[in-house]
Amino acid sequence: MKIKCNICPRFCNVDRDKEIGYCRANSSIKAAKAFLHMWEEPCISGERGSGTVFFTGCNLRCVFCQNHDISQDGKGKEITVDRLCEIFLELQDKKAHNINLVTPTHYTLQIREALIKAKSEGLKIPVIYNSNGYERVETLRLLEGLIDVYLPDIKYYDDKYSIKYSKAPRYFEYASKAVFEMYRQVGSPVFDSEGIIKKGIMIRHLMLPGLLFDSKKIVDFVLDNFPTEVYLNIMSQYTPMHDANNYKEINKKIDKRHYESLIDYAVSKGLKNGYIQDYESSTAEYVPDFNFEGI
Repeated sequence: MKIKCNICPRFCNVDRDKEIGYCRANSSIKAAKAFLHMWEEPCISGERGSGTVFFTGCNLRCVFCQNHDISQDGKGKEITVDRLCEIFLELQDKKAHNINLVTPTHYTLQIREALIKAKSEGLKIPVIYNSNGYERVETLRLLEGLIDVYLPDIKYYDDKYSIKYSKAPRYFEYASKAVFEMYRQVGSPVFDSEGIIKKGIMIRHLMLPGLLFDSKKIVDFVLDNFPTEVYLNIMSQYTPMHDANNYKEINKKIDKRHYESLIDYAVSKGLKNGYIQDYESSTAEYVPDFNFEGI
């Protein structure tokens, strides 16, 4: 009997050998780029770059997604598990600081297989699971011992925003449970002599226009539930793209004063570790060209 896919909170229950799930993926891996990414946090990209694999498809439908051509429009190239294993080793050969899996959730089973194979063939650099946070704990447990660094988003606190802008009911419920499981697996960040992260969890939050109150709730959650060693990276890079023009209230950059207010709030609450961004980082210039490089 074929196992139906319920690896994420969508619970599609489809046979991906025969049809696609909400993530718009079938049982084949599809990816759009694998390269040395220089634009992640300094402790991830370092001087040599993060060995980043951008996967096609996503279990969210963010109306503002900057990677919409791969996340929602299907741009990508089908590859095998063996080829994914080779890509990991090729990135290591290029002196990448780490392997960075971007939007990996819907390929968890294939990634798990590729990582086991790659590690048996000499993969030694840390593996980063770079996730939108809409995860099932049961699925994350399949990765225990294979992932060194978890890099989840927590996008929303209030369901009305997660449904409106990402079509993701119960987003915070699932994301909060997911980050607890991630922390259980890898703990607080540990860095090497170059300042590159080797192990641990770092949580990201992208501030959206007009959602200062919602962002503060996420700051409260992180600071009230995790040690100060856990990084909270508060990002200002929101740029209205994709279908954001159909949502007047977010069809603009964030208010600089709101961002500074959120940072001040986080510090006043006890934030000790994390990255903030220059307001000028809000630009489409940092969106990669998904040209199948390295695939």
